[in-house]
Amino acid sequence: MSEYKFDVEKITAEVIAWIQKWISENGNDQTKVVVGVSGGKDSSVVSALMVKALGKDRVIGIMMPNGEQKDISDSQTLVNHLGIKNYTINIAKAYEGIQSAFVTAGVVDANNDQPLNDNFTSVFRTNTPARLRMTTLYGIGAQIGNCRVVNTCNLSEDLVGYSTFYGDAAGDFAPINKLTTEEVVAIGDYLGLPSSLTHKAPSDGMCGKTDEDNLGFTYHEVNELARKNIKGENAEKILSKYKWNLFKVKIINLPCYKPDLPLFLEL
Repeated sequence: MSEYKFDVEKITAEVIAWIQKWISENGNDQTKVVVGVSGGKDSSVVSALMVKALGKDRVIGIMMPNGEQKDISDSQTLVNHLGIKNYTINIAKAYEGIQSAFVTAGVVDANNDQPLNDNFTSVFRTNTPARLRMTTLYGIGAQIGNCRVVNTCNLSEDLVGYSTFYGDAAGDFAPINKLTTEEVVAIGDYLGLPSSLTHKAPSDGMCGKTDEDNLGFTYHEVNELARKNIKGENAEKILSKYKWNLFKVKIINLPCYKPDLPLFLEL
């Protein structure tokens, strides 16, 4: 395998060509794509790649706050910048409905003075909205017809399991699935996206912390290990998470663009 060198112009052209080929083989010249737009770098870059590959009239951005989302303006900035059709679907009532059903069924005992949300585990509170959002994307795709749902996960997240199984990890195809966070940022900058989106600290938007705060290491450390086999001070922690979460990637093995770049952690 060749020495690591990221040629953003070459890789961007290859991703766009791959998207066009995949859609032509799994749709037609009228097929639209549905993208969940969070306001972060991944969904922003994926949306921009879709516009380059298919044209803005075939790209639909979906904003899915769970109640109030403080950075929803970033999502609006993205869809305005690209000029794509978009919808806002607030999933709060669906989320609250599931919580209430759990209480009614006796799965959760809410007969105390704690707020309802505090009676649910952090895993439930984090992963359930992500799965509801994927359900929403497929629901909109079914309603519109002749649509494909785009996965927006990147390599760095997948290597350490920082995605929700059958939530944001799902989709029909995954254009940036084998690109690191830093490579995704480089593509976003190359495509002229607002830096406030491409350089925004990654966060799940729910717990008030960044992804890196929650993980206990930086994505840069993950990327250095994955692309250059450079082991930093948190290498063992990264490898532990990698091994623990590898099963998720192997089960949800989506069609994806695969760059000719070194990868020292097998996926």
